[in-house]
Amino acid sequence: MSIPEINEKNASHWSKLGPRAVYGQALLSLCSIDESVIALSADLGKSSGLERLGRSFPDKFVDTGIAEQNLIGFAAGLAKEGFNVYASSFAPFITMRACEQIRMNLGYMELNVKAVGIGSGLSMGFLGNSHFGLEDVAIISSIPNVQIISPADCAEIYKSVYALALSEQPAYLRLTGGPGMRPVYKSDYVFEIGKAITLKEHGDVGIISTGSMVAISIEASLILEAQGIYCSVSNFHTIRPIDVEKVLQIAANSSVMFVLEEHFVSGGLYTVISEVLMKHGLSISVYPIAIPHKFGITGDYEFLCDHHGLTVDKVVEKIKDTMAN
Repeated sequence: MSIPEINEKNASHWSKLGPRAVYGQALLSLCSIDESVIALSADLGKSSGLERLGRSFPDKFVDTGIAEQNLIGFAAGLAKEGFNVYASSFAPFITMRACEQIRMNLGYMELNVKAVGIGSGLSMGFLGNSHFGLEDVAIISSIPNVQIISPADCAEIYKSVYALALSEQPAYLRLTGGPGMRPVYKSDYVFEIGKAITLKEHGDVGIISTGSMVAISIEASLILEAQGIYCSVSNFHTIRPIDVEKVLQIAANSSVMFVLEEHFVSGGLYTVISEVLMKHGLSISVYPIAIPHKFGITGDYEFLCDHHGLTVDKVVEKIKDTMAN
């Protein structure tokens, strides 16, 4: 099962479309080669990029209406009948309104459902705190047996959708960023669930990032390198199962570590990394670059990222200040 070619042209095109549209394209492509795939949405077919799929494969798309609990219950029933199910809604709704259903049907029963959180992080902009997906990783992390995938860019969304089709385990696919999302990958590469990817080696500072923050980490590391601060950069596209070996390798080769994520500072990747280091008795300093654990202001996506220190310049400033103290 091969995905469309990843090259500079496709990477640029997908970036312009943004995560939601590319998710829909990836599922459409998958439906054409896998008869078991079926897509569900809670009245967000257009927002999930699934309109074309619904027209092309009307028997492979179901809109359950604004009823996220029913969405997951229905998805679980289809999975029990052998379908490979992708069920999408806005990140806070699918993880919080349907938390009990995810806990029982995906976690406890381990039914093969891929819950997809669109518009996670801050990307819902002016819709505000009700639509921000800032605690979704923390919620899903508390439920056993559910994989958590957070693609770094739109090319990796393709990789994730296809990889999850081959996995029989339930999963949460977290889509951060928006149209114009910075591309990380412009050529093909090996993607494996549970295996982080080193994008930049050899640095006294170890940067671990996921989702929208991977591209930011790369750009920030290049600026820091020009100023004499050398950083390694790793893409942890899988938050669960976490790549313990890679975490320990980064810790062994760094004097300090930073974890970048578009999520609350509590319960996300920073928490997972800290738990790994504590479990293995490592005392290396680890600093989060994430969103404070409190409700914040509303605005467009770029403004909110800047406000929370998740831009290239703000990340550079944070790392330099930390290293100086």
